[in-house]
Amino acid sequence: MKRMVALLMVGLWASHAGAQEGELRLTLKEAVRSAVEKNLDVRAELYNPAISEADIRLNEGIYNPLLSLFTNFQYAVTQPASTFFANLSRQKTFELNPGVSQLIPTGGTLGLTFNNTYTSTNARFSLPNYWNSDLTLSLSQPLLKNFGREPTELAIMVARNNKEGSVDQFKTRLMDTVAQVRTEYNKLYSLREDLEVKRTSLELARKILSDTQAQVKAGVLPAMEILNAEFGVASREKDVLDAEKAVRDENDVLRVLLQIPSGGDIIPVDVPTKEAVAISEGELVKSALDNRPELKAQRTTLRTNELQARVARNRTLPDLSLSASFAATGLDQHYNRDLEKVSSADYPVWSVGFKFAYPLGNDAARNDYIKSRLRVDQTRTQISSLEANVVNEVKSAVRGIETNFKQIDVTARGRAFAEERLRAFIKKNQVGLATTKDVLDVENDLAVAKSNQIKALAGYNDAITQLWRATGEILDRVGVQVSDQEGDALYNRQARD
Repeated sequence: MKRMVALLMVGLWASHAGAQEGELRLTLKEAVRSAVEKNLDVRAELYNPAISEADIRLNEGIYNPLLSLFTNFQYAVTQPASTFFANLSRQKTFELNPGVSQLIPTGGTLGLTFNNTYTSTNARFSLPNYWNSDLTLSLSQPLLKNFGREPTELAIMVARNNKEGSVDQFKTRLMDTVAQVRTEYNKLYSLREDLEVKRTSLELARKILSDTQAQVKAGVLPAMEILNAEFGVASREKDVLDAEKAVRDENDVLRVLLQIPSGGDIIPVDVPTKEAVAISEGELVKSALDNRPELKAQRTTLRTNELQARVARNRTLPDLSLSASFAATGLDQHYNRDLEKVSSADYPVWSVGFKFAYPLGNDAARNDYIKSRLRVDQTRTQISSLEANVVNEVKSAVRGIETNFKQIDVTARGRAFAEERLRAFIKKNQVGLATTKDVLDVENDLAVAKSNQIKALAGYNDAITQLWRATGEILDRVGVQVSDQEGDALYNRQARD
């Protein structure tokens, strides 16, 4: 019976000293790093910033200069309509016209073309063979509708905002994953500790069965007490099997989360903290409203919608455009002389023109603008709703910290009471004032109290994780930095292939 009392006084057993062969001893920091680097959901989410970078580069392509080359050869034999000229008209024409055009931020297009035409003809009163060239600089510029940088670069600006939003979405995924790692890590720790509690309880039940069998044999207890003791052993064996299954299942969950190959058991090294967390609800709410990536992503969406609304308003304006050009021309039988005349600019040709268009009613553009304004108002409402939910999450997390911290003290007192109560029942059993079933029931209460203490410690640490997640500071707390460089590196690797 002294041995029984010694077993009952054993506290929560720590993990076996020294990792057995095949076991993986893992700190919480190592678990977080493994998830950040290897988790498949995180890696999949990282592709979105890279795709957004490709969208930016794609839309910036509007400023790529456009080179063009037109060439054409024509041979024409025509019959003159005049009876004065009876001969057939024969003419050969060869054209070679290179050019380049460039979109400018105001929405206009600058163009430079070098037109060259060689003509060979038998027409009277005309040079038989000659070159005609011109160097033309042209500008086409909208003055009302589609004027300015925002209408011109709308797709670029939207793509940049989308990339910023995709980084915030990646950060959200990473925060969720880190929070899950911390929760699952502490859960595995608590399950392993609970398994040790149940093994201790089983060993005690076996000792009670052995002592009961001896007392029955000596005639001190009736034979039915053996049945009670055997039932206590069988029920605790089932509890151990359930606890072992829970540990194995949680090992598998953590392996998938951290992408750790199959092998021995994962041994959590870090013990959940019992230290009190300093809390200032006002500061935590402010931090959450400033740092939550979901809010940042929604605010980025608002900027995009406001930009699109401004562009939609611009497109309700009349379509008035300016067309201007200047050309230096030349004509000669010899190409080099033709080019000299072009370079001298002695034969200029220039033009200026305006084009006006406006659909009567303009319903399409006007309703597109109305729709964009409604979308802006909708996004603002969604942001207000999300802010209210964030504030509520922080307040709930703060209350969770307070209640779970108190629960640690409550369960510690409950365990102390259960230990004292079991001592008393052991002594009563020794003098025949308590049955074996009474002792087993009280011992079971102690095992439950120990399990509650373990769960309270894990629950308190989970509450800390939820508070850090609610305030958006969990990545800073675990030392993880996020930028758009990871997505850019993924884009650059693909671009090099």
